[in-house]
Amino acid sequence: MNVSRTLAAGLILVITALPAAAEKLSLSAISQYLNAMKTATGEFTQINDDGTISTGKIFIKRPGRVRFEYNPPDRTLVVANGAYVGVVDGKSTENVDAYPLRRTPLSIILARNVDLGRARMVVGHTSDANSTTVVAQDPEHPEYGSIELVFTGNPVELRQWVINDNAGSRTTVVLGELTKGGSFKEEIFALPKGAVIRQDK
Repeated sequence: MNVSRTLAAGLILVITALPAAAEKLSLSAISQYLNAMKTATGEFTQINDDGTISTGKIFIKRPGRVRFEYNPPDRTLVVANGAYVGVVDGKSTENVDAYPLRRTPLSIILARNVDLGRARMVVGHTSDANSTTVVAQDPEHPEYGSIELVFTGNPVELRQWVINDNAGSRTTVVLGELTKGGSFKEEIFALPKGAVIRQDK
């Protein structure tokens, strides 16, 4: 039995076991929720495309900034500084590649003004007894991939997202309870020194 995959399945079941929302959340309500979230922090569990699982802490500062600190033994660090996303694999801080944030699906929820009602941005909007799922993409560049956002209601809360990138991989991030508000030093969102800016992703 693949333990990682079994745990991953259990985490998805946690989402479906959350308290029921009264009705499907509107795109307007979800956009308002995201726009009202200026800063937030919390724990996350990441289910990778190969079924492996990582955990860590996330720091969000909208617009454009996010930091993923992974727990040991994983020493990965992912940082978005408003314009670029850099990934440090923990083995070396040298030759870190950074890619334009706008070319990643994560840019959709980190935008200064989230408008899920924009034409052709949302390609899926469904609900079940427990949650509302929105699938969004850059309407001008669907080749950049998509993001599936899972919300519960009463009040609206972001619980999970799934990124389908332009390489065909799928990464799920399950969020713990987010603590909203507070301030973060700008340097925690700085790219590592020597990061090489790439434009080909």
